Amino acid sequence: MTVPKYQIRAVHTASTVTVYQAYDPAIGIPAVRDGRFPAAWKRDRMTWIKPSFLWMMYRCGWGAKEGQQTVLAVEIDRVGFEWALRHACLSHYVPELHSGQAEWKRQLRQAPARVQWDPERDLRLAPLPYRSLQLGLGGAASARYADEWTVAIEDVTPLAHDIHRLVRAGDVEGAGRLLPKELPYPAGGELLGHLVRPEG
Repeated sequence: MTVPKYQIRAVHTASTVTVYQAYDPAIGIPAVRDGRFPAAWKRDRMTWIKPSFLWMMYRCGWGAKEGQQTVLAVEIDRVGFEWALRHACLSHYVPELHSGQAEWKRQLRQAPARVQWDPERDLRLAPLPYRSLQLGLGGAASARYADEWTVAIEDVTPLAHDIHRLVRAGDVEGAGRLLPKELPYPAGGELLGHLVRPEG
């Protein structure tokens, strides 16, 4: 089956969607213990959430990069996730979607969220021909993510290590069976029309 170039794929339920982040243990461990981000987590900074487990693995090196040793699966409210998408601006200028560079820059300054579409990754972390959503939350969106939208936080670092160990051993099929079951997220033009190239 052909995967659309721009599509959100995620673990999701009727009311929640799971996204991934990786942090230093000083932040990650208390977040898991308490089910919420600790005071050391800066609510006024841009934070990037990723529905793709494998893109997170690419970003954090399977939980081995400095400052990213604790990989979190953060289950958040779908209402909040969709609010962020509706109010997001693309992180780069696209002539087909913006009336001009000045208008795009104005939107970028004002938007509480921004979107990047980066190449999805396979189990060997090689790029795939279709894209993966990265959703940046700033200002009000960042605070709401931490204090209102977060439903549960799970430490999936052991899972990341188990999958990586199988990949390194050459058991890609076995590694694939352990992956979170990410399915297409129901996001049509109302959510993504301003975030996807018309030809995409």
